[in-house]
Amino acid sequence: MDVGLRDKFVQLWAQYFDGADLPLCLYYSDDEAYRQHLRPSKGHTCMIGRLVSVRKGETLAFDQDSVPCGGGKKYMGFSTTAMPYFEYFLSCGIPGKLEGERYKKTPEIVRETRANAPQMEAPAKYAVFKRWDKLDAVDEPEVVIFFATPDVLSGLFTLSNFDETDPNAVIAPFGAGCGLIVQYPYLEKDKERPRSIIGMFDVSARPFVPGSTISFATPMVKFARMVENMGESFLITGSWAKVQRRIESS
Repeated sequence: MDVGLRDKFVQLWAQYFDGADLPLCLYYSDDEAYRQHLRPSKGHTCMIGRLVSVRKGETLAFDQDSVPCGGGKKYMGFSTTAMPYFEYFLSCGIPGKLEGERYKKTPEIVRETRANAPQMEAPAKYAVFKRWDKLDAVDEPEVVIFFATPDVLSGLFTLSNFDETDPNAVIAPFGAGCGLIVQYPYLEKDKERPRSIIGMFDVSARPFVPGSTISFATPMVKFARMVENMGESFLITGSWAKVQRRIESS
């Protein structure tokens, strides 16, 4: 990690987004030192809720045995299988056997959606989450994740588009809350023009974040460009100053 970049962003974030939460970072590692940051899973719970402690400054690691939900295990790349009858679970359910979430109209739509969905395999034993300001020189963040209010999100969205000609440089695909902060942005990192991902529209995951919160995740390679662009972007204009005052007051 370039600690100069780390410190530069902290300074710029305070200058243009004063009062907003710093982002989290995700990276993978085989370093056994991260075992101390595992938190054993106690029953099923959404992994989004587990990240609250990271937002407060704690380092948290997951391996294939400590992920508290099947979705989190899949979207962090620790499993390639889904629960039995998943196509019914995500849609209409099975009367008397399985309650459906009704996020898709039919099991057939779920099957086709899954057939076209991206796949990911964890590249190392541990998935590590750290808040940006807690990164050390030896860390190699691969994805940067914000939990943001709409005003902050507007700034991140516009900054992500600042040096892009593609109107879809930021996308909001259908998917689980954890999938849109881990799998999607992680798979973008090796593309020629990686995109940012807006998420937290997953109804099942929303109870684990404040009501005004949306996620924004982007590969580190793109985020480094965003940081370099901050000082010449819309952030120095009077238009942003009006939004910034509202961020500061909230």
